[in-house]
Amino acid sequence: MGTEGERISMEAAGNPAGRGARSAININHYATKKSLAESMLDVALFMANAAQLKAVLEQGPSFTYYVTLITLISLSLALQVVIGILLIIIARRNLNDLSKQPRLDVMNNVATALVFVIVLINIFITAFGVQKTGLYPSRGPREVR
Repeated sequence: MGTEGERISMEAAGNPAGRGARSAININHYATKKSLAESMLDVALFMANAAQLKAVLEQGPSFTYYVTLITLISLSLALQVVIGILLIIIARRNLNDLSKQPRLDVMNNVATALVFVIVLINIFITAFGVQKTGLYPSRGPREVR
């Protein structure tokens, strides 16, 4: 049957005693799925920033925070491209190779830090606001009957 230590290590490895044989978690598969999910969120944020950029450009340079918003949105978009590239690189590497793990860990930490920076930038973008004008056609004064 084995010692208590062997049973605990078997359970930690994903092979609990008392149940049928179960394979351990495939770290590469997990990391790929995680990177894919992050990439999809990155694409959604990228599209939202592109829509905000369009709205700012439509308002024109007369908008009070025009240059500020153009700069912040452009920086956010650029950082999102960098994160996308990092996530692709991370997803394509073999996490089971012990020699690559420290570098992949650094890359993952950099991607996480950049996501945090993008969140902060987008908070400022929201604070400065993008107001769309002319959404509803102007109606004259209502007639009183």
